[in-house]
Amino acid sequence: MKWSIGYYSTELEKKILSLPSGLLARYLRLTDLMLEFGSNLGLPHTKSLGGGLLELRIKSKEGTARVFYCTMLGNKIIMLHLFIKKSQKIPQKEIEIARNRIKEVLTK
Repeated sequence: MKWSIGYYSTELEKKILSLPSGLLARYLRLTDLMLEFGSNLGLPHTKSLGGGLLELRIKSKEGTARVFYCTMLGNKIIMLHLFIKKSQKIPQKEIEIARNRIKEVLTK
């Protein structure tokens, strides 16, 4: 089955594509795998946060980033929110942004 990737907004897409080169290379590699094998690559690459929200875990020498995403019917992956990790735990505020966006996307 063929998968496709969409973005919550063009602003988010630009933000992701402006990541430092190492993080961007990792993001592009992982999304290529998602297009081929589906949205759930398993740990350490992807992780379910419950309620249909998943995270793409990106790590390189420049740091660590997370891209929250969801899936929709028709094998479509929607990237919802990018967040650069600065601590061990993901701030609840970042998860709430992604959860609000998933509600918006699913009601369209």
